[in-house]
Amino acid sequence: MPDEVSHAPFRPRLARAVTLVLGVLVLGLTAMTVAVLPFSVGDRVGFGLVGVLIAWFCWRQATVAAVPDADGLTVRNLLLTRRLAWAEVVLVRFGGGGPWVQLDLADGDTLAVMGIQRADGDLAVREARRLATLVAVHTATPRDD
Repeated sequence: MPDEVSHAPFRPRLARAVTLVLGVLVLGLTAMTVAVLPFSVGDRVGFGLVGVLIAWFCWRQATVAAVPDADGLTVRNLLLTRRLAWAEVVLVRFGGGGPWVQLDLADGDTLAVMGIQRADGDLAVREARRLATLVAVHTATPRDD
């Protein structure tokens, strides 16, 4: 794999598009509602804060990703971001009907990679394979045992 292709970030397509559109709609409708309806100042502030929080959640969902580089993988999920060295990743799993890729880690833990989502269909399968290939390439040893 060429380096610029193999180390390209993993990002969902369908969820990203849907949540970006939804976030913009929520902000627009919130602004219109606050401006038009006869709310008290406290109600306007409260309604505005709820709209901003919903839009922030949509933005955060739209920005989930897994970014590989020569040293490891940075996984940005909905709430947390985690940096992994390649040696920490034991297995890439994308089976069993789960919504996104799961990484089995050397410490026995698992980590979801929301940047590769089943909703993207065949693209998600190709991206899961690309991630598994990156793990294999970066963790290969001379004897590979």
